[in-house]
Amino acid sequence: MDLQPLYTAVLEGDLNTAKTITSQALAEGTDPQVLLSQYMIPAMDEVGRLFSAGEFFVPELLIAARAMKGCLEPLRPLLAQSGAKPAGRVAIGTVQGDLHDIGKNLVAAMLEGGGFEVVDLGVDVSPERFVACVREQGVGLIALSSLLTTTMEQMRATIAALDAAGLRQQVKIMVGGAPVTASFAQSIGADGYSTDASEAVRLARRLAAAA
Repeated sequence: MDLQPLYTAVLEGDLNTAKTITSQALAEGTDPQVLLSQYMIPAMDEVGRLFSAGEFFVPELLIAARAMKGCLEPLRPLLAQSGAKPAGRVAIGTVQGDLHDIGKNLVAAMLEGGGFEVVDLGVDVSPERFVACVREQGVGLIALSSLLTTTMEQMRATIAALDAAGLRQQVKIMVGGAPVTASFAQSIGADGYSTDASEAVRLARRLAAAA
């Protein structure tokens, strides 16, 4: 079957069409890895490009991510059975003391759309919870979000906690959020900084490749 409409459906955020095409393709024996790597992830990459170019905005990102998520549901067990590896495993959370989640949720959705396995720890996440996640769930990348200047130092505290636990060398750490800057990221020892959800995916890929 012609699978190009799957790309278009994800790009345009057409959840029902995307899910229907995915189900039909799987019923016809299409390799789930082909659906993911040749149509779904490229569609989300294009979403990110359009967002960076100012042609897409947050609502378009959200509906495209929703369509991608709908397609992923039946694919996940099949991909696991086939031994297909995700682009990487990411733990994401808004740092302790900060309850903002819109930006974090958007980044999580775009990372998942980019082929990453995402462990979303939610908001108000303590350094100890990030440490436990690395220790217990084997994540190779941590994404820290802060929307308040008063909670930015929790990023530094989280990195220090990972270092104290002897886990810092096992993970790459990326940071972001409205008050966060590249110079601040460098000052706390983060491995990277992104300005938006689209850039976060590109950064995550670079960090995963360097791990």
